[in-house]
Amino acid sequence: MALRQDASTGQVIDDHKDAVVDPNAKPVMHLKVYSPYKIYFDDEAHSISAENETGPFDILPKHHNFITLVSACNLTIETPKGAQNLEIAGGLLHVKADEVVLFLNV
Repeated sequence: MALRQDASTGQVIDDHKDAVVDPNAKPVMHLKVYSPYKIYFDDEAHSISAENETGPFDILPKHHNFITLVSACNLTIETPKGAQNLEIAGGLLHVKADEVVLFLNV
């Protein structure tokens, strides 16, 4: 409960406003895709689809810790603003605690 005292009247006022949570909102994670000289993506994402040596895979929010070499592929990023596609030549992907980092050209 958030209480405050009005400076002019001395009256105690309850300013508690419950946060509105959308039960239909998709969970998100933070994704950063970059190379040594350029940042290609640095924002929230609902999912990431890529390929490694064993085949295609997806990363979703709450994914277990994960690291892999990503093969040349079409990287698909589903965001709250829509889907984005990046043609990549490969890289190193690391997932930890809803933070996903993809280093390209390594």
